[in-house]
Amino acid sequence: MTEIDPHIRTEIERQLSEIASDDGVRLLLAIESGSRAWGFPSPDSDYDVRFIYVRDRSDYISLLPGRDVIERPIIDDLDVNGWDIRKALSLLLKHNAVVTEWINSPIRYLPDDPVITQISEIADRFFDPRGYALHYASLGQNNRDRWDLSADGIPVKRYFYALRPALSVRALRLNPDKRPPMRLQDLMIASALSADLASEIEHLVDLKSQTREAGVIKRSSLIEGLIADELGRADEVVSRRSDREFMDEADALFRGLVLG
Repeated sequence: MTEIDPHIRTEIERQLSEIASDDGVRLLLAIESGSRAWGFPSPDSDYDVRFIYVRDRSDYISLLPGRDVIERPIIDDLDVNGWDIRKALSLLLKHNAVVTEWINSPIRYLPDDPVITQISEIADRFFDPRGYALHYASLGQNNRDRWDLSADGIPVKRYFYALRPALSVRALRLNPDKRPPMRLQDLMIASALSADLASEIEHLVDLKSQTREAGVIKRSSLIEGLIADELGRADEVVSRRSDREFMDEADALFRGLVLG
């Protein structure tokens, strides 16, 4: 697992404390997202700090509710922003995988509020495998569309931004009862890859660890074939919807958090 420099961690924790104080919110979750948490950082990777927060109950019954995001300017490679709990739960109900990825992040900056465990448990019971697969297929294809297919090389990060979603689709095809893991290395295990593919991906991870974010590498037909195949198979993943029950439990959790 990627270690966070102690000085960087201290500054991140300082900024999070400042946000909680200045914006009058309680932080429920504060984690690292992006390549450091995904398992393929570059030497110059940003720190993608993400958090979920809850405001005072009066803000949720106001005619002019506050914004549902808190953002700070990116300074010295620190990208710090977060979502209101209402926004986070609303996206969860739409089977957007981002919230559950944050919950699964291997890098924590603050202890989780107990409500995060409840959200994770609800997500485990109600997530729609096909909804997640379609989310990842769209994410991967959007990144794949940015490739310059006329070039001999490709920025290494472009591969990973399409590869991780493709492996998520594959993991869901193989085991639709379990949300796909966040880290690439865990996804590789869940995806039951051939030895050749696993070796090729491990080689890419090693290259990226030594290459700047914009570094270009030689294209791989093996990797590109895997990505194209899996991104086109999201519709094969089974659907499992319990929207009314999902809404009821998420709504009860939200009301309990805000009013309790």
